[in-house]
Amino acid sequence: MANEATGGVARQPDGKAEVIQGTLDLMVLQTLESMGSQHGYAIAARLEQVSSGALQLNMGTLYPALMRLEQRGQIKGSWATTETNRRARYYALTAAGRRQLAREKRAWDQMAGIIQALARGPA
Repeated sequence: MANEATGGVARQPDGKAEVIQGTLDLMVLQTLESMGSQHGYAIAARLEQVSSGALQLNMGTLYPALMRLEQRGQIKGSWATTETNRRARYYALTAAGRRQLAREKRAWDQMAGIIQALARGPA
């Protein structure tokens, strides 16, 4: 469930999470950095796992993000056979993707600090 293809996580009334615009790329890049080459379904499953089921991406949200990241040269896709003997496109982080991930992490940390300061209110 996402509101944007580039979509962090916001809670919905049903307890599920919605991807916050601008954070899906960061989550995909981080997943590939930590797990190595993965196919799209495995990436979505990992994001669901680390969110304890709160984040459930549909492929209509994830695949455009994968295509966008590949077009930018941040990930590289190649066809291979899955553990269930099906052909799937596996994605791996590139050097450009690692640099982008580092930039996005810094930006996320900075924004999180600003939000925390605002949430604390006046000093």
